[in-house]
This record gives sequence, C-alpha cells and structure tokens, in this order.
Amino acid sequence: MTIPTFNESLDSTLENKAVNTIRMLAVDAVQQAKSGHPGLPMGMAQAAFTLWTRFLRHSPSNPSWINRDRFVLSAGHGSMLLYALLHLTQYDLSLDDLRSFRQWGSKTPGHPEYHHVPGVETTTGPLGQGFANGVGMAIAERWLAERFNRPNFKVVDHYTYAIVSDGDLMEGIASEAASLAGHLQLGKLIYLYDNNSVTLDTFADESYTESWAKRFEAYGWHVQAVDGMDGATVATAIELAQADARPSIIGCRTIIGYGSPNKQGTSKSHGEALGEEEVALTKQNLGWPAEPKFFVPEDVQTFFGQAVQRGQQLEAEYSDQLEAYSQEYPGEAAEMRRMLAGELPDNWEAALPVFTGKPDATRNASGAVLNALAKVIPNLIGGSADLAGSNKTTISGAPFVTPESFKTPNFRFGVREHGMGGILNGMALHSGVIPYGGTFLVFSDYMRGSIRLAALMGLRLIYVFTHDSIGLGEDGPTHQPVEHLAALRAVPNLTVIRPGDANETAEAWRSALKNTKGPTALALTRQNLPTYDRAALGLGAASGAAQGGYIFYENAPKPLEMLFVATGSELDIIYEAAKTLAAEGVGVRVVSLPCWELFEQQSEEYRQAVLPLDVPKIAVEAATGFGWERWVGNDKRKSAIIAINHFGASAPYQKLYAEFGLTPDNVVKQAKSLLGKS
Repeated sequence: MTIPTFNESLDSTLENKAVNTIRMLAVDAVQQAKSGHPGLPMGMAQAAFTLWTRFLRHSPSNPSWINRDRFVLSAGHGSMLLYALLHLTQYDLSLDDLRSFRQWGSKTPGHPEYHHVPGVETTTGPLGQGFANGVGMAIAERWLAERFNRPNFKVVDHYTYAIVSDGDLMEGIASEAASLAGHLQLGKLIYLYDNNSVTLDTFADESYTESWAKRFEAYGWHVQAVDGMDGATVATAIELAQADARPSIIGCRTIIGYGSPNKQGTSKSHGEALGEEEVALTKQNLGWPAEPKFFVPEDVQTFFGQAVQRGQQLEAEYSDQLEAYSQEYPGEAAEMRRMLAGELPDNWEAALPVFTGKPDATRNASGAVLNALAKVIPNLIGGSADLAGSNKTTISGAPFVTPESFKTPNFRFGVREHGMGGILNGMALHSGVIPYGGTFLVFSDYMRGSIRLAALMGLRLIYVFTHDSIGLGEDGPTHQPVEHLAALRAVPNLTVIRPGDANETAEAWRSALKNTKGPTALALTRQNLPTYDRAALGLGAASGAAQGGYIFYENAPKPLEMLFVATGSELDIIYEAAKTLAAEGVGVRVVSLPCWELFEQQSEEYRQAVLPLDVPKIAVEAATGFGWERWVGNDKRKSAIIAINHFGASAPYQKLYAEFGLTPDNVVKQAKSLLGKS
C-alpha cells in the first residue's frame, strides 16, 4: 500500500514552529489548569512530531478505521502531548477542549482515557500499563494477519507505536510484557523511549542505573539509542525499526521541559506547572509570542490539517483492497468483518454443553465449555500464566502460538500474571479477538492494576480464576484466596461469577461472552462439586444464573421461615442443610447467588421475590464475609454470615471445611439459633 506522508518537503523553519506549537499548547494548558506534566511534551515534541507526520497511518475523520496504526502514550502523565497532536491533526478535540484541560466535564482529563476522546487508544497513567497494552495490540494484529491475510492481500497490516518513559521501564509489568514480546518476535511493535534522565522526584540515576539497552537486547528486542531532539535521526531510527523482525525500542535522548530556561532538565518541569513567570521566559526563549495563549500559527494549522486528507487517502486505498479481497475471499472477508465488529456467530449458544452425571470441579466444566465454544468462536483466544493444566484453559487439539506461527487460539503467557493482564487489555482494545487469561484466584492480586483498567475502559475479556477457595487444600494459606472475592467485587464494572456446579459454569461463560461493556471474572473450584439434576429440582438448564441469583430449592408450600444463600462450592452445603431442616418441617429456601453484579442489575421486584426482606437469612461462602450484609442484612437476630475472616491452613480441603464451620451441620445449628429452636 502506498503510504503518503505530508512533511517530506517541510522546511526547517516551519517544522520548528510546528514542534514548538506542540510544546506551547502543553505549557499553556498545564499552566491554565495549574497542574499537570509539561516536561514530557516539551522534551518529546520533536520525536512525536516525526512519528505522527512521517510514519503514523491514521485517519482523523474516522478514528476507528480498523487498519490504522495504533499509538499508545504509555507515559500518560504527558497527556497534553497527545491532546495537542489530536487537536492539530483535526480529531474531534477543539482549542476550547485544550483550554479546559483537567476540568470537570472536559474531554481532556489529566491522563488519556479510552472512549473519552476519539484517537485515544487506551487509558494510561499507571506506568507500565500502556507498555503492556501495546504488546497486546501487536499480538492481536499478528493473530488476525495470519488468519486473514492472503497472497497479494494484506488486509491486516499495521504497526503499534508507543512513547514510554523511565517510569514505564522501571515498573515490573513492562519487564513481563517486554520479555514475552521479545520471545514472540513482534516485529511490528515500535516504542520510542523518552530517555530524559529525570523522574518525578529527582534524577533517574539515583534509583535507575541499569543498562536499559542491554536489558532489551537480552529480551530479544532491536535496540537503538539516538538524539531524540533531532527529527531526521529519529526518522532514520524508525525506518530501521520497521525493517527489523524484532520488536524495537528507540532510546530518544531528550531534555525534559525543553525551552524552559530555569527548569528544563530537572524534575521541576516534570509534574507541576512552570509558573507564569517561567512560562513567559520559555516563550521568549523559544521565540514564541507571549499572547494569545493556546496560539496555533495559521501555517502550522494548515500543515497539520493535511493529516485528514492523508488519512482519507489511506482509507480509500484500503477500502479498494478490501473490496477486491471480498470478491476473491468472501467467506474470510465476512468472518473478519464480524470479528472486528465484536459480533458472535449465529447460534453460538447452541454449542454450550448441558452437564449431567458425576460430580466435577467447575474448573473442569469451564474447560469443557471453553473447548465447545472454541469450535464455533475461533477468535476466542488466550491461555494461562503457566497454569494451563490447572486452569483448564487450553483448546484441545490445537498447538500453542510460537514466534513462527500465530495460527492457533492457544497462548502461553509464562509466569507473568501482571503482564498477562495488561496484554489482555491490549488484545481487547485492538478488537477482532475475545481474549481470556487464567491463573489461580489468589494471583488476581498480581493483576489487579490491569483488571481495574479493563473495568474502567469497559473491555470485553474473561478472567479464568481457578482454585477459588480453601478448597484447594494442601497448598496452604499462601495459595488459598480469602479476601479476593470481596476485592474483585469492589471493582466497579467488573462482573464476578462464582458458579455452583457445571451447568452454572456454562451459564457463566454465556454471560461473560454477552458482556460487551466490561470484563468478567470466573471463580472456579479445584474440588469436585455435585452436578445437579436440574429437571428433578424443577429448574431449566439455564437455571436462572443469568440473573445472577435465583431460587435453587424450596420445600413449598410450607410457609417460608429460613433462607440460605451461597455461591460456588458452598451451594451444596446450604442445599444439604436445607434438606435437613425441611425434613424437620421448617419452610426453607436455597438461593444460589453466583453473581452479585448481575443480580444487582435485576428489577427490585425480582430481587425481592428471590430474597424477601422479612425472612431470616444465612449466607455461606468460603471467603471473608465482607459485603454479604447487602443481601442478608446486618441484624444478628435475623441473619448470620458463615465465612472465613482469617487465613486458611494447609490440610485436605474436607478437614479445612470442617474446622472452619463450613458444613451443613453448622448451617443447621446457626439456623435453629436464629429461629429460636434447640
């Protein structure tokens, strides 16, 4: 494909003016907000200008054009660099939007936010996250390219670029993601490293003296170190990076806060406004007019405005190619369009298995569901952080991705939980794939930053968290999640589902795939659970789990005297307890509540019908009891929570459940106490 550029004949005077426009927009915005980070935009303006005007393939009039290059500002504190570029290249971001930087209701928050303004590819700010997101984007691009590209047709063909900082490189998630990117040889991944030797507090060498270049060479990256203040040098480095089969990092030696006479090269320009006096001196130093603020010279605006025409030309050429591809490969073209639109195949739900028979762990049921779905949803791709055999996340009969071939749904993320989380986010952000990742529930702690951002961005991805309680047994308290369900439930827009048997597990996967507005976490057992005869219980195969909670059992027409509610493996405990009370003539109901978030979405009428307020309740869960008051109340005369408000121990799980009171006998005892019966 022809790649038109619009600065090949740019004279140095106009280029310098354009670069200084980027700098001064950032300076004025941060100063007006009286907070922010002017230093990075001032130092990286030249390198970013070179990337955006000579290499980046994008279309400001259609920011979601699928074959665009992705640009990630991993150093999200430098957000005004991105906002300035988006405004100048005529995305839907006005000068008034820049003037309202960091203000209530503005389109220019302190750190870039996905969905908040067109052209922002991912939410960044927590350092290292954008670095990992970019790796995920490059993985998705490579996977889709190998599935759909054909001789003479590169219908998936773009780069992923990022600007990363010292802070990004110091964070552990970046190391994990970089290691995997090097192993997979993601040659269309190119990062510009703002090597300015300054952190927020001080000079970088007071805590960061490793050889970053040797480190990335060891990861298997293509490494260059250049003068980041020289556009021609940066351009040559990007060209060399594009020609290399490895992921690339270009160390750009820059001057943070460039142009500020008294603050450039120091941490004083990193995380605070320059101050009115220093702003005036900076403008004088760079030959910039003192007024008006947010000044964009007309010739600079005209120059940057060419990005719109260039993007439309790129789109037109791509559209022609896609049309020819559709004529020759109609089936592939239709499938690619469906995947990129995030749509599921027709009748995919028919693939969901219905379970009968012997007891089984919900992790095993999840593996069976995943394999059934993979036959009809080929872009359901992912793997595990080196626990595939335990998490049951492998698609049977398919190989694993290798540096040489991505033609498979199976990934090995290695022992890199945090990196996996950030990479999954990038895969989901790219579009075209539905990613999932597995590990033990206890290690969701390692992923928490990435999970939070996935929820914030509303990404469709699935976490397969197994070994979900003390039920994993002998590995002991280091591996037994206790507080993790409560911690995950506390994350807004994260759907947490803890199914009570194999059929609820199938329902959990159904709900996860239908959830297009946020991530879903499945909490699954290591130990076997009964597979319930739904027909015998008067339940359909779907069971009501899609509503988050439902009546699992009730000995009607007895007047309702006691209500038990549980999730996951404790469903069987309360069911057995209920049958004991029912045999003694007590009117009792069992409610399965696998997903609090889905239950909360139901009507008040439905929730009251399932959990009526005036009935004594006991909740049972092999985790901390934090939050259960929402469903059973906090009046200890009418409710009880049987939980584990302490760490576990190393022993067979049956012994642990008995010692910690997670037994039908204890549930019956607590119920009789509430009812005033001996």
